[in-house]
Amino acid sequence: MVFAGKRPNNLGISNGKLAPCPNSPNCVSSQSTDASHQIAPLTFTSTLEEAITNLKQIIESLPRTKIITENKDYLYAEFKSALLGFVDDVEFYLDRTANVIHVRSASRLGQSDLGVNRKRIETIRAKFK
Repeated sequence: MVFAGKRPNNLGISNGKLAPCPNSPNCVSSQSTDASHQIAPLTFTSTLEEAITNLKQIIESLPRTKIITENKDYLYAEFKSALLGFVDDVEFYLDRTANVIHVRSASRLGQSDLGVNRKRIETIRAKFK
C-alpha cells in the first residue's frame, strides 16, 4: 500500500522564507526558530552554480527521489520511503546574500517520522562538503 498523500500547496519561497513547519515533530527547517524543528542550513564555499550542481547530484544519487521543481534559487524534491511509500517534501532555498542553502524536510502524513527528515538532511550535509 502506498501512503503518498497530497502534495502540499504551501511549498516554495515566500518573502525569502520556506513554509514554517507544522506543530507535528515530522519536519525540520533551517529557518525554524524552535529547537525541535531547527536544523542548520547547508553552507558552501564554491560558486552558487557549483553548489546547486553538487546538491542536485547528491539528491539524484539517493534512492526513491524525484526532483519536482528547480530554478536558480530553489529546488524541491520528493523522497519516498521504501516500505510503505510515505512521501516527504524536501525543499532547498539558496540564499545568495548569506551563502547558505536553507532546507526544509517534512513528512506529508502522520505525526512522528522517527527522525527520518533530520537524518536525511544530515546525510545530504555530509555528502555536500
